[in-house]
Amino acid sequence: MENETGFTMERLTEMLQQKGIRPTAQRIAVLSAVANGRTHTSAEEIYRRLSTVFRSLSRTTVYNSLGILVEHGVLRELEIEAGCWRYDLAGQAAHSHFVCRSCGCILDLPMPGGVAEGVDSQFDIDSVDITYRGLCPQCRQKVQPNNKQTDRQ
Repeated sequence: MENETGFTMERLTEMLQQKGIRPTAQRIAVLSAVANGRTHTSAEEIYRRLSTVFRSLSRTTVYNSLGILVEHGVLRELEIEAGCWRYDLAGQAAHSHFVCRSCGCILDLPMPGGVAEGVDSQFDIDSVDITYRGLCPQCRQKVQPNNKQTDRQ
């Protein structure tokens, strides 16, 4: 498995053990796919990626592992697209998401203002999800490639 952001197998195992989760190879691999990936992966994407490594891996195992990781607060579910759950590490600093309407990339953005700004204190907020949609810088550049024309008068 690639280790793009620095979560070693030892660190992933420790994260599971701290939450009281038995660190099976499949659970560590599922957690690694989310923690070390650059995208907010879906269960199906995780399954496709891991099934090349674990030949006997089933979709059920992936879904069950994700469910346990969400239930114990290791991961959080994001419904960025209707009906498609994606996963992000729990416990990160609050952030919003940007979805490019052209290429589909999903990027983390800083959270605007206070997380619960303007919300009555009687509420016990578990999570806040803000999703922006538009064109990422790369796709915007393709649509509007240096349209800077100068007047030569």
